[in-house]
Amino acid sequence: MTLLIALGLSACASFFGAEPTSTPQATFTPEPPTAAPVPMALTVNGEGIPIVDFDAEVQRYLAAQESLGKTVASADATSAVIEDLIAQLLLAQAARAEGFVLDDAALQARIDSLAAQIGGAEVLSNWQSEHGYSEQVFRSALKRAAESAWMRDKIISNVPSTAEQVHVQQILLYNEGTAQSFLIQLNGGADFDELALEADPITRGDLGWVPRGYLLDAKFEEIAFSLAVGEHSDVIATDAGFHIVRVLERDPDRPLSPNATLALQELALKKWIEDQRQQADIVLAPQ
Repeated sequence: MTLLIALGLSACASFFGAEPTSTPQATFTPEPPTAAPVPMALTVNGEGIPIVDFDAEVQRYLAAQESLGKTVASADATSAVIEDLIAQLLLAQAARAEGFVLDDAALQARIDSLAAQIGGAEVLSNWQSEHGYSEQVFRSALKRAAESAWMRDKIISNVPSTAEQVHVQQILLYNEGTAQSFLIQLNGGADFDELALEADPITRGDLGWVPRGYLLDAKFEEIAFSLAVGEHSDVIATDAGFHIVRVLERDPDRPLSPNATLALQELALKKWIEDQRQQADIVLAPQ
């Protein structure tokens, strides 16, 4: 065997024009090429979304909006997808940090359950193809969605079931001069109910019980919570119009309505995401 190897080496050396020697020459073995990094559309704390997957997500977003009869500009779709993916990644990372683990077996169980719900594995596979998902991208997206949903539920579960609330009634007008006229009448002793009925014959401007964070306009809310029971405000200008608000009742610890609970849960989630974004290392690829 040694002789055959020696002869082979000698033959190779002669072929390339070098005289064979009795001392073996060092040979150069090139290192295997390093795989090029996958271009990322965005990264959050080092965890990224590849550009090809991001572009596919934007197309899915546009298609979904079109199916709802909405036309969305490409730039707006891109911005919406960026915000959604950043939120998902922040939530998913927090879920893992909190100890939530979705291993391959649990992920496969979710996929099997989903396939059963929609008619079988083949139907699910066809759906993935129609919507631009490879098997790996689909699994990654589903895992991220499950992790972020777990953290979302943890955040909103901390919203209390009761809160300080005021029962408010408003007079809403769309002309500032008319609103000032109503205010003058109220300050002169006119009945709030009668003027509210004139402005809104259906509800008399009754907004019901509201907690902090439920009303859309922060200035309106601040004034409402500053009023004593039975007291009315001056004219409050908002994007909706010109308001005069009166507090009918106040309760320091009243159960939240389903609508108020949902609104406060959304507010808690939004604040959590905003706070996490301030601390996160977020890198976006040039658009």
